[in-house]
Amino acid sequence: MAGYLKKIWKTAALFLASTGIMAMVLWLYNCPDEPVLYGSLLCMALFAGAFVYGYFRFRSKAQVLSQIAKSIPLDLEKLPLPQDNNEAALQQMIHELNRMRMEAEEARMTSYREMADYYTMWVHQIKTPIAALRLLLGEQPQENKTALAEVFRVEEYVEMVLGYLRSEDMSSDMKFSECDLDKIIREQIHKYASVFIGKKLQLDYERTQEKVLTDPKWLGFVIGQCISNALKYTKTGEIRIYLSESRPHTLVIEDTGAGISAEDLPRIFEKGFTGYNGRTETRSSGIGLYLSRKIMKRLDHGISVESEPGKGTRVYLSLGRRRAELF
Repeated sequence: MAGYLKKIWKTAALFLASTGIMAMVLWLYNCPDEPVLYGSLLCMALFAGAFVYGYFRFRSKAQVLSQIAKSIPLDLEKLPLPQDNNEAALQQMIHELNRMRMEAEEARMTSYREMADYYTMWVHQIKTPIAALRLLLGEQPQENKTALAEVFRVEEYVEMVLGYLRSEDMSSDMKFSECDLDKIIREQIHKYASVFIGKKLQLDYERTQEKVLTDPKWLGFVIGQCISNALKYTKTGEIRIYLSESRPHTLVIEDTGAGISAEDLPRIFEKGFTGYNGRTETRSSGIGLYLSRKIMKRLDHGISVESEPGKGTRVYLSLGRRRAELF
């Protein structure tokens, strides 16, 4: 009602003023009071009818527009018929802007697909010389220990590029099934075994015996990123992997590393954010945790972090799912 009154108050004021002026003129010309009053009442009744009719039309249009605004994408075909030339021109502008938006979106998607195709091809091609280099260096592993560690880092970065590209359109790449969580964890531990040995860090891994409804490849990617971060920022001590006792279906990856400052902690999942540790650790890209949260959200899992500078970090991966029927 308030919106309708705001729209018509000038017209209503003009109508009421005109009715009052007409009644006053008739009264000044000594017209009998009864016809003046009767004419004024007729005008008021006509105004009341027009007011009620206009209000219901206004409310009906507002409801239609509200429904259109809530629908994604906008269904402009449901727009109410324009009542005048101004509304017709406005709707034409809306349709034109929507057409331009769709063309821009299609151009953006085409550009992204071309870029994704190129980098995906590049990733698969670069894996061949990396594998060959690993084989050559593996002939003398002790002498080439440092070089093999650098090759492993290159492989990590290549996998992150591929994960970043695929994360933009994960729907077609997801396959949900009931998985053995321990199997996923062991695969990632085996992947980083050489780093554990090279840094002389202890691993405390407690079998979970947990079954998880998830995509094993994407969950493995997240667990791998968490282990990689723990290894990157832990110089001495150990890394623990276990199920939380206080949080149901939650995997914890805990380290005794540098920890994260209180001012950096709220921003660690932002794209490209590296924080204090990232500025001191030149290998940090600020992409790993951003990707992890994005992937966990798509898997309908959760991820959170607790940390204290100098006392290490705990990453909580909540693996319970509430909307499994959607996939």
